[in-house]
Amino acid sequence: MATPDSILIVDDHALVRDGMRTLLEGCFAQCNILEAANYAEAREALAGHADVDLVLLDLNIPDAKRFSALQGLREEHPAVPVVMVSGTLDGSAVREALSAGAAGFIPKSLKRDQIVEALRQVLAGEIYVPDFDFAEEASTGEEVAIRQRIATLTPQQKVVLGLLVSGRLNKQIAYELDVSMTTVKAHVSAILQKLNVFSRTQAVILANRVNFPG
Repeated sequence: MATPDSILIVDDHALVRDGMRTLLEGCFAQCNILEAANYAEAREALAGHADVDLVLLDLNIPDAKRFSALQGLREEHPAVPVVMVSGTLDGSAVREALSAGAAGFIPKSLKRDQIVEALRQVLAGEIYVPDFDFAEEASTGEEVAIRQRIATLTPQQKVVLGLLVSGRLNKQIAYELDVSMTTVKAHVSAILQKLNVFSRTQAVILANRVNFPG
């Protein structure tokens, strides 16, 4: 892989830019390192330097929203790979960045040698994706949503849900709670609506996913 002629660092924190500059200079001795503190400066830098081989773009810069800077740079300079750099590793952000045309996503928490290897992959024409369990993250997000739905239940509805999880029939629930069948049916109907499911079986499945006590 040839040494890049020029790399542009876009980050509003001078300390971060200095750290990245030091890393790049140690890795690519003959490379010209450019800096920009925001999207506007990044556009100016790219307009004035046709030899930029790579852009390292921070996810959060003051004059851009989410991936608007990435989309703008990709539209104006489609031949220049742009790697998103972020202080946090968020699966949804990684997916959005790649969908918006990023050539990679580098968490700032990566070790120096891992960052260097990631950059080498991108400069070699590959897409760098951090080692991250996206399936686990998606599962965790779904469980959070389930807990949020359960949290909307009234105390009595939570009791009824717990009895459903335990396998109780409506008449058994009515007996244990000393209420009428009509009241139990009303509770079950409200539970299904709040959990956004169509049957008591689905409600039990959701409850079991988050280990709701039965």
